[in-house]
Order: sequence, then structure tokens, then C-alpha cells
Amino acid sequence: MTLALRYAVRSDVGLLREGNEDSAYAGPRLLAVADGMGGHAAGEVASAVAIAALADLDDEMPASELKIAISTAVAHANQILHDMVNADPSIGGMGTTLTAMLWSGSKVALCHIGDSRAYLLSGGQFRQITHDHTLVQSLVDDGRISPDEAATHPQRSLLLRALDGTSEAEPDLSIREAHLGDRYLLCSDGLSGVVSEETLHRTLAAVDEPEDAVLQLVELAIRGGGPDNITCIVA
Repeated sequence: MTLALRYAVRSDVGLLREGNEDSAYAGPRLLAVADGMGGHAAGEVASAVAIAALADLDDEMPASELKIAISTAVAHANQILHDMVNADPSIGGMGTTLTAMLWSGSKVALCHIGDSRAYLLSGGQFRQITHDHTLVQSLVDDGRISPDEAATHPQRSLLLRALDGTSEAEPDLSIREAHLGDRYLLCSDGLSGVVSEETLHRTLAAVDEPEDAVLQLVELAIRGGGPDNITCIVA
């Protein structure tokens, strides 16, 4: 049986930011969300570099090549950022998260660094399938704070890992099996940090068309105050 993706992507500046530092890509075999940081347009550049490095992967390839292909593309993006920072030290604080999925048949490579997220709705069960690379998540993992405390922690956006050109790219990489009817949500923290997991689940389960779902999710984040750029892909 051949599986095909139906997908939609939407990005919004939100209510408090002047520019949009998020970038995204959605195609027949590749989904990716990147959330840039660094200000002065540098975050916007970093996220765009990450997405551009992956975009060429949106083509047929054997499942056995998925992991190495996405890993190589991420390392290439990090090298480009490294060269840019060397050429212009004033952008030294820039970087980006990256959460991406690359398909071959029913196999999918999941690549993740930072705190953008991927969720899966399958068989009525909804769960996050990425693990945030943040200080507060490490505190939760160590049992030092609760998930509820993490949601309001003053340092909740402090990243432990990102693509920044100054350190080795260390994304989490895994191969998963996709099933007919699975629904994925990839998003920046402008959505997941504002809209509860319960509401994300309810919206994904209730709204059939991906285009309608991304519209509704962005609207929910804006209603929640829209404190950050909001980007999401539903597929």
C-alpha cells in the first residue's frame, strides 16, 4: 500500500513581535519547522538557512538513506551558519531550532533540535514525539520541577541545543513507521507554548482538512495572546 501526505502550513507573526523569525517547509515527502533566534533579522536568516538546506531532500529516496540524508543536510546548514558568523561576528548570537520529518513509503525519519515540536495523533491517541532541548525540560526530567511548573518557568525558552554554527549539530534522529490515518503536527513554541496539549488534541481530532486545522490552530494562539511567532504544519 502506498501512503501519501495531505498537508498544510501556516505562519503568523503573532501580536507582539515586529518580524517573523520562523521558517517552514511542507511538501510531499518533507515537513520542517525552524524557529530562529538572535534578533536584528539574524534569527530569520538562521531559520531560513536550515529550511533551505533541507528543501532539496523533498524527493524520492530509499528508506535506508533517510537518516544519513537528513543528518548530512543539518550538518551542512550548521556549517553555513558557522561560515556566516565567522564572516560577520555581529550575528554571533543567532541560531535556530529545527524539527523535520522525511518520508520514504511508510518509513519516516524524524530530526529534532531545540524546542519546536512534533506531535502524533494515531488511533485516537495524541502525544508529543519530540523531546525539548531546554533547561526546564532537563529539570522536569531530573524530577526537580513539575511539567506544570515548567509551563510558567521564567527560563522556559532557554535552549540547551540549537543549530547556531558555533557547536556541533546534535539533533535527535530516529526512524518511525507511518500508518494510514496518522496525523502529524509540527510547530514552533509560539503555538505549543500558548495552546494546551488538550486543545491541540481536540482541534486535530475535530478538524478534518489540514488547511482548516492550521488556520484554527494559529487563531487559537493569537487568542491566547500571540506572544511569539506562530508556525504550524498539519499533515
